[in-house]
Amino acid sequence: MTGTKERTTGRTARFWAGLLLGTLGAIAGLALSGAIDADTALVLMLVPVIQTIPLMRAAGRRRDGVAGGLCGKGEAQKRYTKRVALFTALYLLSFGLLTFATTESDPAFALRSVLAVLPGLAVIGIFWAVGRLIVEEQDEFIRMLVVRQSLIATGIALSAATVWGFLETADVVPHLDAYWVAVAWFLGLFVGALSNRIEYGSWGAV
Repeated sequence: MTGTKERTTGRTARFWAGLLLGTLGAIAGLALSGAIDADTALVLMLVPVIQTIPLMRAAGRRRDGVAGGLCGKGEAQKRYTKRVALFTALYLLSFGLLTFATTESDPAFALRSVLAVLPGLAVIGIFWAVGRLIVEEQDEFIRMLVVRQSLIATGIALSAATVWGFLETADVVPHLDAYWVAVAWFLGLFVGALSNRIEYGSWGAV
């Protein structure tokens, strides 16, 4: 009975995690090989962002299904999920508007500047959502997991940016736009969640 019930609740968190990593690897491989340009790669990066939604749901089902689990999904994490969904939607809208405006016409410098800033502000909103989760979370264990996860993400992003920058200086690798640092941070956030799961048996903030 239990096995049947688990199978009917949907895919597992491991499935979605593997799919997300595979998608990221495929996009990175296409971008580095020159098969797709930077704008196309950035648009495709929305796919793994969207994939985090079923991943979070699967992880939540697992937490809720474990009796005496260490961390349920409290009010702070529910607000965090809503904020991330909101800013992700704003990012999709603003980036689509920027792409359409620059492709279909040649807007004035001021308008281009505003349109270019909007997607960045949406991504900053996601950073803010993570910060608010740390501030609002009342469970000290979960707060520790989120802080640990964020530190791992920051370390990965800064390390990747530093190494890539020196490789660029030596003309070993092609130039990448600065927003890829944020992409590396989000990837690091997922790596941090996996690390939390392995070390402490709980994800933190996926």
